[in-house]
Amino acid sequence: MTATVVLGAQWGDEGKGKVTDFFASSADYVVRFQGGNNAGHTIVVGDEKLALSLIPSGVLYSDCVPVIGSGCVIDIGFLKQEIEMLHSKNVSTKKLAISPNAHVVMPYHKLLDELIEENLGENKIGTTKKGIGPCYADKIQRSGIRIQDLLDDDVFAQKVKTNVEEKNQLLTKIYGREPLDHDEIINEFKAYKDIIKNHMKDTSLMISNAIKEGRTILFEGAQGTLLDIDHGTYPFVTSSNTSSGNAAIGSGVGPLNLNKIVGVTKAYISRVGSGPFITEQENEIGDYLIEKGAEFGVVTGRRRRCGWLDLISLKYSVRVNSLTELFITKLDVLSGLEEIKLGVGYKTAEEVITDYPYQQSIFYDAEPVYETFEGWSEDITSVTNFDELPDNAKKYINAIENFIEIPITFISVGPERNQNIVINND
Repeated sequence: MTATVVLGAQWGDEGKGKVTDFFASSADYVVRFQGGNNAGHTIVVGDEKLALSLIPSGVLYSDCVPVIGSGCVIDIGFLKQEIEMLHSKNVSTKKLAISPNAHVVMPYHKLLDELIEENLGENKIGTTKKGIGPCYADKIQRSGIRIQDLLDDDVFAQKVKTNVEEKNQLLTKIYGREPLDHDEIINEFKAYKDIIKNHMKDTSLMISNAIKEGRTILFEGAQGTLLDIDHGTYPFVTSSNTSSGNAAIGSGVGPLNLNKIVGVTKAYISRVGSGPFITEQENEIGDYLIEKGAEFGVVTGRRRRCGWLDLISLKYSVRVNSLTELFITKLDVLSGLEEIKLGVGYKTAEEVITDYPYQQSIFYDAEPVYETFEGWSEDITSVTNFDELPDNAKKYINAIENFIEIPITFISVGPERNQNIVINND
């Protein structure tokens, strides 16, 4: 049995879509364990680009079962659109399995997400306004609506009425908006019952049985470690646990079943939205990385902030996730730069820190400490062997590996499925 977790080691947008697709080609199940349609990943197949947000990338393989686990929150209207998009590309979704315990993003969640963000003004988080945070808040408050509730008309109607009554107090008295009509919402969701009937399965039991049978399971994370609600750059984080521990919780299997945890990082670093970013380059280097790396959000289209790879935060991701190996993406984007830098410390007024700070204020006061490397000009997009890389590229990769103390086993040198270097990996 192989149960592999693939997750982002930065602030998301590391190229996980390509990486999960790479592993999904040999997986029997691909399981999404957290998040919603606030995260997107792009998979390039020949001249075709497929942008997925909810459905796991395993859907592209006819022998693979894509699973949306209990740790996810689901906008069913969006899910319907994604299913229809895949059908238009002749991709079957017949095997898609959805946990009955996953929570449903309701219309009032999306409206409140937008209003809360607007009300924060200059202190806004940079949310995608997809209703993810308010949905998780209702889940924790024990007033959420789950996938299984949609199959019981009385239960669903009662929960919607109760929630709308509460939300209308906020909408009318705090935000000065018109109240929502609970009957309209109930009627809207009647159209989604067939989707639930066709795809709702006991996914915890399904995955557990597959593990007993020795099947290959891939657990697919959304966003990235530095956006984890507990371990990220709070409050500029997402609303769920994006780190590897949640792969077990968000899919309903025991943690001892996980035997391989692969972190994904770019050869540089980026983030979308607000929040601290010590190695950010608000200059021609940042512009170069954004343009050459096509750094625009899959879901929002927003221009990403870019900077040099931060090894302090990467080493932190190794620690909190128990990463067993690293997959580096977009090394080809660095080709053409005269010099390349790696962040190896944070300099405060008192000292140079080489471990991730535990106090939030340090992120705003510290300056980066860099190690500088000579760049390379060669086109590496057709390289398939590590030894064929330019010497300066190899020195750069080796420096990363030495600092984080886990093996780098894969390097992506282009967006296509087959543009990868595999290093000492079976």
